[in-house]
Amino acid sequence: MAISSSHSVFSFGCGSIVPETSLLSVGYPFTATNRRRPFIITVSSKSKNELSVDKKRQLLEQYGLNPDEFLSEPSPKMKKRREQSKTVSGKQVLLEEPKTPRETHKLLQVVGGTARRKKLLSPKSMDVRPMMEVVKAAAFGILQAAGGCAASLRPGRWLDLYSGTGSVGIEAISRGCSEVHFVEMDPWVVSDVLRPNLEWTGFLDVSVIHTVRVESFLERAEHFLGKDGSFDYISVTPPYAAVDYGVLMDQISKSSIVGENTFIVVEYPLRTDMLDSCGCLVKISDRRFGRTHLAIYGPKWAQKKKYVEKTKKRQEKLDLLREMESSAS
Repeated sequence: MAISSSHSVFSFGCGSIVPETSLLSVGYPFTATNRRRPFIITVSSKSKNELSVDKKRQLLEQYGLNPDEFLSEPSPKMKKRREQSKTVSGKQVLLEEPKTPRETHKLLQVVGGTARRKKLLSPKSMDVRPMMEVVKAAAFGILQAAGGCAASLRPGRWLDLYSGTGSVGIEAISRGCSEVHFVEMDPWVVSDVLRPNLEWTGFLDVSVIHTVRVESFLERAEHFLGKDGSFDYISVTPPYAAVDYGVLMDQISKSSIVGENTFIVVEYPLRTDMLDSCGCLVKISDRRFGRTHLAIYGPKWAQKKKYVEKTKKRQEKLDLLREMESSAS
């Protein structure tokens, strides 16, 4: 069965429908040579628009075909795609699904000082990884002992790099620091976590927030801090997989933020090589807490004799191993 047409064709699997004129002609040559040829249905119409569903169903029923097989509803997946897309200036644009809002909870707290036991906000996701309380308590215990006062820190300025929730800098203010600078690049963390924590603890007036990348802050430290940009304390708690510790510590050691009497607290993961010095500062402590390590650098006068002897013996052992390897080769 065949009918000619000069307009668009509507396909229905084994046949097609084409609008042309108001006439309908049907031919059905049935011979042995063309018995297996697919038949064609041609419909005429003066309108250029597509036929309505009712007319299509009527036409298919007229020729003994099941309309449900050819006019089936689109799948739910296809419907969803159509709903999520729109046409702008003839171009199809796929709309993004709305992102799940970020949430916070209160699982952190200030360990010591004037704000002791005050709860702090932190993100529920793993985007921000605050320093564990046991590590934080150990770090401040070492710093207080090195400064000659076990009860509090010696007064000074603190720089909290990769601050996130601000728990380290807030701990510093709680224990005696006069001013803390927070460096955090995520605007949401600053507005919904860090700033509310400072307001809740009452430390916002003695805090300065820099919403910028740490690398940019170190490169332009004088722009952010002025000529007197050195700090008494610096905490470095980056996301482990996002930084190269060798490059980061080298950049810190060459920056104007480090002075002769600066203490630097660095949290780093297992199997990371940390140097025994950072610029003019030496390593005064290196402790392990499971998969987390804590290194503290400071002036030579803060180094304990016991730690100096231990470091010296370790260095001598490394030198001996290197000599044995070189002689064997």
